[in-house]
Amino acid sequence: MAKNNNPKIKYDYNSVDGFGSYPSDIMKEYVQSCEEGLNIEKYKPLFEAVAQLDNGEYKSRLSDVLFDIVLNADIRKDYKYNEPNELDEIKALRKPHSFESVMPDNDTLRKKLLGAWTGRACGCLLGKPVECIRSNELIPLLKETGNYPMHRYILSTDITNEVCSHYKFWLRNKCYADTVDGMPVDDDTNYVVMAQKLIEEFDRDFESEDVASMWLKSQSVHSYFTAERTAYINFINCIMPPSSAMYKNVAREWIGAQIRGDYFGYINPGKPEEAAEMAYRDARISHTKNGIYGEMFASAMIACAAVTDNIEDIILGGLAQIPQSSRLYESVTGILNACKSGVTVDGCFDIIHSAYDEHTDHGWCHVISNAMIVTAALLYGGGDFGKSICIAVGMAFDTDCNGATVGSILGMRNGIDGIDEYWKKPVNGKIHTSLFGSETVSIEKAVELTLEHI
Repeated sequence: MAKNNNPKIKYDYNSVDGFGSYPSDIMKEYVQSCEEGLNIEKYKPLFEAVAQLDNGEYKSRLSDVLFDIVLNADIRKDYKYNEPNELDEIKALRKPHSFESVMPDNDTLRKKLLGAWTGRACGCLLGKPVECIRSNELIPLLKETGNYPMHRYILSTDITNEVCSHYKFWLRNKCYADTVDGMPVDDDTNYVVMAQKLIEEFDRDFESEDVASMWLKSQSVHSYFTAERTAYINFINCIMPPSSAMYKNVAREWIGAQIRGDYFGYINPGKPEEAAEMAYRDARISHTKNGIYGEMFASAMIACAAVTDNIEDIILGGLAQIPQSSRLYESVTGILNACKSGVTVDGCFDIIHSAYDEHTDHGWCHVISNAMIVTAALLYGGGDFGKSICIAVGMAFDTDCNGATVGSILGMRNGIDGIDEYWKKPVNGKIHTSLFGSETVSIEKAVELTLEHI
């Protein structure tokens, strides 16, 4: 009998990059699970022991055991939050908020949508060069370049060799506002364009599986990050929503979904509940609990911003679509109360930074820390577009995501005429993407299609 000479399959456990390696992220899983109230503290020594192992077969197999423990863990009896994943259960835990609203006429709505699309790009561009920087370097950088408190774009002319020598954060060859022609490729703007393609193909009653299908055919895996990349890999391995959001996904409550919901707000002006329901169907493919609520919150705020100028009503209108028993609701309400009680913007900065550690990936990228920043920027910015996006970026954490979300909300509220030409000029009315077949998108054409989808 002839011998089978096929080589033995070998795994290179060190070839996986920083996104989607569950064994490498096992301590993030422990922190995430504890925050969700899972009763796993007795396993902490085991998590720590596995985390110390070199990458390899045993670490991988032991991580599978830890995932099984997480998946089957009970909620602690002293856990005070109630955070469901199912839409009907989410709806049952909402606290309604009513406010005076005025539906804009067609011409005004067009200007608002143009403001929302453009505002998202401007806010994203403001934060993009310093994405991943921490405040201990961002604040000195802004001071050194005459931009503190932040009030303008960071420019390539700010970044001299001497300036670069003062910081560990890599500042060279970034997308600075004076070097671009249009909004550069970024996941924060990719998702808005992709959501428009989703509605165009599947209409307003799309399902979560349609979103997964759109992801697979629109971009390569390298265009997705954190929870989104994990979900994408899960789709390829036939793990579909909602399991795709949970399976070995340590970033399931990170900011990824919150940056994806803008378009659902755009096409539901004055209808925050409908916006939030669409956002829910999108978010559940990659996120759970507060990760889902973040997208619902952002989408609903944008829908509210189309019909009211009142910042507090916009925020409360967004909160009205998520469980009042959640950590996200509690944290955003805390920022609202702090502002009302006279806490300064610097004091609010301290509150957020004491609640979440920006020097850990989990704290820096969590949906709650960044939703708190979005809320603070809206409140302390007082409706002024430039001031608000600068506060959002100046507080550090996920700078481009928060700048984009605040820019989108206020762009909708204020309309295109409420965005100063200074902010609009680098964007130049276009968005570059990594989506197959949509490499450059005209914002004006995107707005016309948005109007058709309403």
